[in-house]
Amino acid sequence: MKQLITFATLMVTAGSAMAMSDGEYVAKSADCVACHTSSTGPDLAGGVRFATPLGDIFSTNITPDIGHGIGDYSFEDFEKAMREGIAKDGHPLYPAMPYTSYAKMTSEDIRALYDYLMNEVKPQPVANPDNEISWPMSIRWPLHVWNSMLLEKGEYVPLADQSAEWNRGAYLVQGAGHCGACHTPRGWAQQEKALDDKDPAFLSGGELDGWSAPSLRGLNISQSELVTLLKTGRNTKDAVSGPMGEVITHSMQFMTDADLNNMAVYLLSLKAEEQKQSGKKAVATPAGQQTFMRYCSTCHGVEGRGNEKTIPALAGNMTVNAENPQTLLRVLLGGGQTPVTAEHMSNTMPGYGWTLTDQQVAELTNTLRANWGNHATEVTPEDVAKARKAGR
Repeated sequence: MKQLITFATLMVTAGSAMAMSDGEYVAKSADCVACHTSSTGPDLAGGVRFATPLGDIFSTNITPDIGHGIGDYSFEDFEKAMREGIAKDGHPLYPAMPYTSYAKMTSEDIRALYDYLMNEVKPQPVANPDNEISWPMSIRWPLHVWNSMLLEKGEYVPLADQSAEWNRGAYLVQGAGHCGACHTPRGWAQQEKALDDKDPAFLSGGELDGWSAPSLRGLNISQSELVTLLKTGRNTKDAVSGPMGEVITHSMQFMTDADLNNMAVYLLSLKAEEQKQSGKKAVATPAGQQTFMRYCSTCHGVEGRGNEKTIPALAGNMTVNAENPQTLLRVLLGGGQTPVTAEHMSNTMPGYGWTLTDQQVAELTNTLRANWGNHATEVTPEDVAKARKAGR
């Protein structure tokens, strides 16, 4: 059995060189800041709103403040919350907290994270907002039943027939990185349909908070281009926007090149199930082409080639060709920004929802999804209306 390298064995640098502790690296890789830091509050003091089918919930204060944070948590309390979703006082956490993924982390990494939060993070006396879930849906005891049925316990076990790089990548993707939280479809109880690559549903694409997360299986991209995209949010052809941009800004840009390469090795090993394309293929129309020439061609080029590492190409673009067009529509309607990283300033694309009707956006989208070798399915005005509503 190959030994799994844990975060706690690494001495890390971000970018060209800012050293961080083992625990801070775990926190970065687990993307704690993005979920536990509101736009108006101090770091890790909670207050980020998450829309769920039951109602809106808010992330909690995870600073070592005793009154409002986790300052009175023992390591055992903390590990139980991370692995089982049970708070110190015994109440179950909502599984918006990805403890189903964190359960796979090693004890060494959870210990390093605990030491970081307790000793390196400044306590913040910020009260946790009340969740906005109406009774009786706010009753929490059914979550114990949810856990008993759907929580898979146990640390990640390396596979003997895979390389150390593959195992490290699998550990990062399935565990701390909790990639499945967005990129895996949800089941009847809002659970991820799969938690590892034994099931082809794992990382086959999902939808969360009005954005679509593409399938990470069967990626048609080189390892170096994938690593660049994960680290900077852009490469020679693609660019990231929406919630994934926050992941890169707060988390992935700080990961070592070795770990990003390990993740790429693992992701590129995942095969997509061959599926018949559902729905009609998109068709370019004169009206859509006219809209493209007026609003898009100046930056993206008449041939949709973009500008390398600045303006993404539309030809062969993962977002343009995604089975679920929701993210593409959100960007066309509301605009998009590439992530802010140590290597790049953010580039901004304006949105055109203010001037284009649902019909016009559908015609434009179908033109993008049918031109330059693209071959995605048709988008309807009803799809555009759904995306417009999600962006409000």
